[in-house]
Amino acid sequence: MAGRIMAGTGQLALALTGFVLLIGWWVMKMVEYYELMYDEPPPKNYAWLGEWGGMIFLAAWLWSLVTSISLLREAKQLKLAADQNAPPRIADVPDA
Repeated sequence: MAGRIMAGTGQLALALTGFVLLIGWWVMKMVEYYELMYDEPPPKNYAWLGEWGGMIFLAAWLWSLVTSISLLREAKQLKLAADQNAPPRIADVPDA
C-alpha cells in the first residue's frame, strides 16, 4: 500500500484474522441451529468468537483509516513542495 509494506501486511493479517473468527462464530451458530431440528443440544457459548473477531476486524479497519489519513497528508505536503519548486506560470500569452 503506497510503499508501506509492513502497514499493509499488518492490516491484512488483522483483517483476515478477524474475518476468520467471525466466520467461525457464524458456522458454530449455524451448527447449533441445525442441531435444534433433531434434538435439544446442550447450550454452548461461542459469543467470544464473534466478539473477538469483530474487535480485531474493527482494529484493522481503524488502522487502515489512520494509514490512509497519513498518506493523504503526506501527498498534500509533497504537492505543496512540488508547487513551490515549479517555475512561475505565464498568465497572459497573446494569441498567435
